[in-house]
Amino acid sequence: MDIIDLHHWNLTYAAARQLQATLAERVKLTPLRRPIRTVAGVDCAFDKPNGKALAAIVVLSYPQLEPIETASAVVELTFPYIPGLLSFREAPACLAAAKKLRTTPDLFLIDGQGIAHPRRLGLAAHLGLFLGRPTIGCAKSRLIGAYDEPAVDKGSRNPLVDGSETIGAVLRTRTGVKPLFISPGHLCTLKDAVGWTLNLTTRYRLPEPARMAHHHVSALK
Repeated sequence: MDIIDLHHWNLTYAAARQLQATLAERVKLTPLRRPIRTVAGVDCAFDKPNGKALAAIVVLSYPQLEPIETASAVVELTFPYIPGLLSFREAPACLAAAKKLRTTPDLFLIDGQGIAHPRRLGLAAHLGLFLGRPTIGCAKSRLIGAYDEPAVDKGSRNPLVDGSETIGAVLRTRTGVKPLFISPGHLCTLKDAVGWTLNLTTRYRLPEPARMAHHHVSALK
């Protein structure tokens, strides 16, 4: 698939933070209008001893949720672990994998934050600007924001708020298991993000695209 060339990755930490603030202004939280026939899960892992970042993308048909394509990439790690700047560590591998896709997915579900980020540009939002497609942040843990624990039943959710702004939802995707932290990345709304996360969740905590991408990148590692 074609990737938008937004910027290079050789940045100082201060420049990376400034770039996040600038790019966040380009994020669009608009309702999904295109029919969704293909969905992709994106996950990233690290081979720290060898200084590598690994990424996997699994594309599924919808509503069948059958795998139709996978792609992976291994790249050199060039950015250290700094909370709030993780997309500069993970995105290069994710984009290298995306470039190998023959399919252009209608929707991406990404293991990471969308706008639930101090500068409103987590990995899912950042990648969304490169991909030019709707992206949803599906994180296993909270980066920022306050919330009340949702009820134990599948589908229960409460807002994730930062000050007066709602930046995501804390969503129970399976009864009795830990919730996920869902936020829009780009070209979708929070309502879309929550609805599609539930649409794509079957018997497990993780939605199918994210679950399959996680297994793929774990095997790659």
